[in-house]
Order: sequence, then C-alpha cells, then structure tokens
Amino acid sequence: MNESTVQGGAGRWFALLLVFDAVAALGMIAATWAALLYAGDAINLSGVEQVAQRIFYFHIGSNIAALLGFLASLVGSLGYLISRRLMWDRWAAAGVEIGTIFGVFVLLSGAIWAKPAWNTYWTWDPRLTTATITVLIYIAYMLFRSGFENPDTRARFAGIYAIFAFLSVPLTYYSARLFRSIHPIVFDGANQEAQGGFSIGPTMGQTLAMAMIGFALLFFALLFHRVRQLELESLIHAIRGEIVE
Repeated sequence: MNESTVQGGAGRWFALLLVFDAVAALGMIAATWAALLYAGDAINLSGVEQVAQRIFYFHIGSNIAALLGFLASLVGSLGYLISRRLMWDRWAAAGVEIGTIFGVFVLLSGAIWAKPAWNTYWTWDPRLTTATITVLIYIAYMLFRSGFENPDTRARFAGIYAIFAFLSVPLTYYSARLFRSIHPIVFDGANQEAQGGFSIGPTMGQTLAMAMIGFALLFFALLFHRVRQLELESLIHAIRGEIVE
C-alpha cells in the first residue's frame, strides 16, 4: 500500500461524489419547494390536518430512501457471501446505516402527521408496529457488527443477518393489507378503514414523484460518501498493518 494507491482511490471517488452532491441538493430543493408551495391542498381535509398533510411527501420520500438502504444491505451481503470480497460488505454496512437513519425519520414524520390525523402521536397499528420492528432489527445489525474484530468474520455473519433482516421490509409494506389497519395505502390500492386518508390530485402526484426522486438522490449521495469513508478506513488499517510489520 503506497501514497499513489490512496491518491488514486480518492481521485476515483471525487468526481462521482461532486456530481451526486450537486444533483441531490438540487433535487431536495425542488422537492421541498413542491411539497410546501406547489402541491395542492388535500380538499377532503381542513385546518391543521390539511397543513400537516404536506409532511406526507417527506414521509414517503424517507420511506424510499430507507428501502434503498435496506436493499443495498441485501445486495451487498449477497455479494460478499458469493465473492468473499470486503468491498461488498462496505456497501452493505453503509446501506444499513443510512437506511436506518431514514427509517427513524419515517417514524418521526409519521408521528407528527398522526397527531392531527389520529389525535395521537402513536398507536400500535400494524404498519407502525412492523416499521418500528424493522428499524430496531437494523439497529441490532449495527450492534451485532461491532462484536467482531476480524473483518471477514464480521462480514460473513453480518451478511447472513442482513439477509434475514430484509424479510421485515416486505412485511412492513404489506402489513396494512394483511392486517386490520387505519394506515392509508398510497400505492396499489386503498384502505377503506384508513383515518386521515386523502385522494392524490395531479400536483400531488407530481410532487410525490419529485420527493421520491429527491430523497433517492440524497440517499445515493450519502451512500457514496459513507462507502468512501469505509474504504479509506480500510486503507488506513492496511497501512498501519504494513508499518507494524
């Protein structure tokens, strides 16, 4: 390991990170503008509930980012278990970390929206319960990883854990369909028992698409930054090992 190797790795990432940072920033600015100003009001809502409904775009956007993070952990884990290359494990670890952050924001934004819609910040609705369990499972993943010193051992066991952990993601998505739920269903159907639901008009649909794209771009920008950081940490560890030897 030498200086040129480190500089080459840094140069390889620089242009990609710069582009994603700029595009993600523009995407989030556009999504925020659309959510607060462009999207029409939900005509079947009124008062505080109508204002609070606008957090819906950030709520769904965070859901998309969390899903991408957990998908990255699944792909990265499978990639490592098949190839035994630690590069894949770094993608899996970064995906879980960023996905969990967005998962927490999903819960927080949902609670803010739930207060005017359901008159309470929290209820043990199937969708809320399974979403919370999913976040806790991935928090446990990060704690589980910290218990291993050897990188290959850590990657192997964490990869197996991540594959089973991902099973909670589709369960969360289908929970409002499989169980009696008051949570609105936005995609692929409707929930007649939902409280605080609304119909999506043209400007709402356009804003939702902008929010999903904006949060996806933000996720990838953060993902590349975190993977680069983990790669540099690996290089530093290798350099230290060479110095000791």
